[in-house]
Amino acid sequence: MDLSVPVFSSSDEVLKKLQEKWSSVKKQPYPAMYSSVFGGIILDPALMVIPIDDHMVHRGHGVFDTAMLMDGHLYELDTHLDRFLRSASQAKISSPFPRSTLRTILIQMTSASQCRKGSLRYWLSAGPGDFLLSPSGCSEPAFYAVVIDDDYSQCKDGVKVITSTVPMKSPLFATMKNVNYLPNVLSKMEAEEKGTFASIWVDDEGYIAEGPNVNVAFITKDKELVLPSFDKILGGCTAKRLLALAPKLVENGRLGSVSTRDITLGEAKDSAEMMFIGSGLPILPIIEWDEQHVGDGMVGELTMALSDLLWEDMLSGPETQRVRVPYV
Repeated sequence: MDLSVPVFSSSDEVLKKLQEKWSSVKKQPYPAMYSSVFGGIILDPALMVIPIDDHMVHRGHGVFDTAMLMDGHLYELDTHLDRFLRSASQAKISSPFPRSTLRTILIQMTSASQCRKGSLRYWLSAGPGDFLLSPSGCSEPAFYAVVIDDDYSQCKDGVKVITSTVPMKSPLFATMKNVNYLPNVLSKMEAEEKGTFASIWVDDEGYIAEGPNVNVAFITKDKELVLPSFDKILGGCTAKRLLALAPKLVENGRLGSVSTRDITLGEAKDSAEMMFIGSGLPILPIIEWDEQHVGDGMVGELTMALSDLLWEDMLSGPETQRVRVPYV
């Protein structure tokens, strides 16, 4: 079969081809992007690209984080931004801008997007430069960000999960939010192939770790909220916010206690309720694990009470948690 590959000799031809992809899209899912390579905010989706020789692309040398956008406010932006810069330090990536400038860029980009509900994802990369292993040939690090328009809602239906057989990351990489998510992807695919929502990792010592991109939590039969310790897994910003809010349910007698500690697989499977915790959920009830019911196999009352706490915090929490976007 003969194949004639087109050759684009001008930027106008390439741009026209890129724009064809988006011409039939009714609603733009990415209303704005920022690129330090371009030095500005991009509203044309056809130009929301990064260089092929960026070391984040071909070597995975990059870190990222996410903040949710709810009712024109960025939820836990500063908490996520702090973790973002800690991850960058661990990955030996410097920022092209000080923290205050990164924050300003993210807020201005969200304002330019006119999006009021969705999420904000951003990356620091070793930068473009060459295709070698070392980033020494990269002229400077790169900062990218994108607004994702998403009408998400509070999760109220339970899901099924399995125990993952995909090896989990070592603590060094698990505690750093880097772009190497292949183990996470394979873990998620493994679950989907078995007709379930996601997988859960158990470490070499037999303790519960985390899900593919979420933390996991349990309500024991003694009404204790327990999350796995964060020393070998990613310290979820939403999980830590839940730990700060959950004592309200202890005060009114609905919960017995709140803690983080090592949890064995057997103890976890004997829990009364189980849930995933993550930015975009913020809580997702789990009703079945490895084809066995969690508790009575129904969405737990305390799980939804905790979900309500987080959802209310996203909607009308303190200014320290919600950054208002000044839309033009």
